[in-house]
Amino acid sequence: MAPIVVTSALPYSNDRLHLGHLRSTYLPPDVFVRYLRRKGEDVIFICATDEHGTPIALRAEKEHVDPKDITDRYHPVIKEDLERMGCSFDYFSRTTDQIHYEMTQHVFNVLFEKGYIYEQEIELLRCPKCNKYLPDRYVEGTCPFCGYEGARGDSCDSCGRYLRITELKDAKCAICGSKPEPTSTKHWFFRLTAFSDLLKAWLEGNNRIPENVRRYALQWINEGLHDWDITRDMRWGVPVPVEGGEGKVVYVWFDAPIGYISSTRAYFNAKGTPEGWKRYWKGEGKIFHFIGKDIIYHHAIFWPAMLMGTGEFNVPEAIIAGEYLTLEGRKMSKSRGWFISIENYLKTFEADPMRYYLISVAPLERDADFSVEDFVKRYNDELADVLGNFIHRTLIFLERFFDSTVPEAELDENDVRVLTSIEKTVTESDSLLRDMRFRDALVSVMNLAREGNRYLNEAAPWATIKASPQRAASALYTSVQIVKALGSLLYPFLPSTSKKIWQMLRIESDLSKLPWEVACEKLPSGHRVGKSFPLFKKIPLQDVQKVKDSLLPRKDVGERVSIEEFKRARIAVGEVVSAERIKGSKDLLHLEVDLGEYGTRSCVAGIAKYYSPDELLHKRVTVLMNVQPATLFGFKSEVMILAAEGEAKVALLVPDRQVPPGSQVR
Repeated sequence: MAPIVVTSALPYSNDRLHLGHLRSTYLPPDVFVRYLRRKGEDVIFICATDEHGTPIALRAEKEHVDPKDITDRYHPVIKEDLERMGCSFDYFSRTTDQIHYEMTQHVFNVLFEKGYIYEQEIELLRCPKCNKYLPDRYVEGTCPFCGYEGARGDSCDSCGRYLRITELKDAKCAICGSKPEPTSTKHWFFRLTAFSDLLKAWLEGNNRIPENVRRYALQWINEGLHDWDITRDMRWGVPVPVEGGEGKVVYVWFDAPIGYISSTRAYFNAKGTPEGWKRYWKGEGKIFHFIGKDIIYHHAIFWPAMLMGTGEFNVPEAIIAGEYLTLEGRKMSKSRGWFISIENYLKTFEADPMRYYLISVAPLERDADFSVEDFVKRYNDELADVLGNFIHRTLIFLERFFDSTVPEAELDENDVRVLTSIEKTVTESDSLLRDMRFRDALVSVMNLAREGNRYLNEAAPWATIKASPQRAASALYTSVQIVKALGSLLYPFLPSTSKKIWQMLRIESDLSKLPWEVACEKLPSGHRVGKSFPLFKKIPLQDVQKVKDSLLPRKDVGERVSIEEFKRARIAVGEVVSAERIKGSKDLLHLEVDLGEYGTRSCVAGIAKYYSPDELLHKRVTVLMNVQPATLFGFKSEVMILAAEGEAKVALLVPDRQVPPGSQVR
């Protein structure tokens, strides 16, 4: 039996996680690991918080704290959120642990000695005011590809391209806003180009790698790989362990995946068997990485090349990349506050309903959307009605008619057919879970619950108990076997619910240690079950809005103003009678706005990216008239034009009917 290590991508320790992270990266491996444990596999589930890199260093600098203060703040809450959602890690460590520093420097040195890491003089940017080099996100500017002004020194959030710092237009220091100066310095590069053929052969020859990962990685390889700059000029991180590397650290995407190995080592150190980790990363060991699709490049190209280069470690058996989860049809965005945190979800619900929804809503290799109304519908229709109601009715009728005791049965053909469906479900779900088709496996188990409902409705023991008590006994005997099978088979997906079913059935064995095939074993006649209780209380339709209010993010509107204060703002409709671009600015337009009895007023508006002068001419707009005048680029601005901003778009506020210029907004 080959040892298996399963990992989740390391969560970045500068904020809490949301449902999108859960769906792509943390629930699927937990389902897989719980299943493998039940199959008797030698498996460990490893994770850690990723605690280096410029985002943390930059945030710490802005907050005037040490970067370790940021990571110390978020490591425990991230770990707690994931564990409360049922993620059953064997070990959850940190990349700031000493063992990780040692492991990262070891890998660097091995690759350096083998010639896969080399020195090179490069041009970087240095801030004259801060008196330091500016790595990655310390630089902000305009993307050279799409023109997005919020691009950073490592990537553009708008078009998704990876960038070099020197490619940014209009670059500025993220700390002080100064214009940085180009300066030469020495960095170390990983010779990624040396592994193109090996990576291609590995990707094409491994049928355990999903198609979405293979296709994406091969596209990069076929376009031509580039060597990676793997050092940064900063103090926060793993120090570069070679001569001349003083004052530099290893790039976070070099050190972070090594966290999988260092966490495994830390786990076995804690167990008192420090050499035990080698069985999982060398020899026959198999490695399964679960990640989000935004980091396929790092895990399917850069990381396996590093492993190949050392010659010491196995390359991954599989890399499973979960696609995105949108929220009510919109992309989740932490910067815009449009997401549901794990912490907020758990204030209203237990873990299992969300585990069920995120696994069942769509296959992992497809994007999915979280809708509150759909969540409530699935909760009521599938968890409460299909699963919970069947179990509750079965146990209630056992209590009512047979003193909570599994009766003797005389099975007919239909009973045997239904009991056989248990064995079919055990076999089918086993195969699907082995292939990591988690949604299909859960559907298979829920279909058994649907079969149980149909059978119980047709057998109707409540109607036959007087005329044919033996028939009622056989029906409830058969039904309770399905209940037991469901309690066992649901364990990887809904571990808390499974334990509750076990509790109601008064089975004392530990589900996590029982073989998968135990679902086929029957509860014997004479076994006394416990009291039934609702597993999922239905959500009344009139409460859907309450659920929305509790789950969906709502930004604080800020300081409240009184009606009297609002009345001080004189807002009116005006007509644009002239419009022109302002020379020397790509953002500003100069407008003349006719406000009727208030006259024509000059306005400087930062909408040149969204509206041309011709589009605005004779357009009715809304303006704030009694704003303090200002002068910009030599033009006086007497009024402020009103617009809505969202999702990188701007829309002017215009009346939906024609009203004369000067009409007041009240």
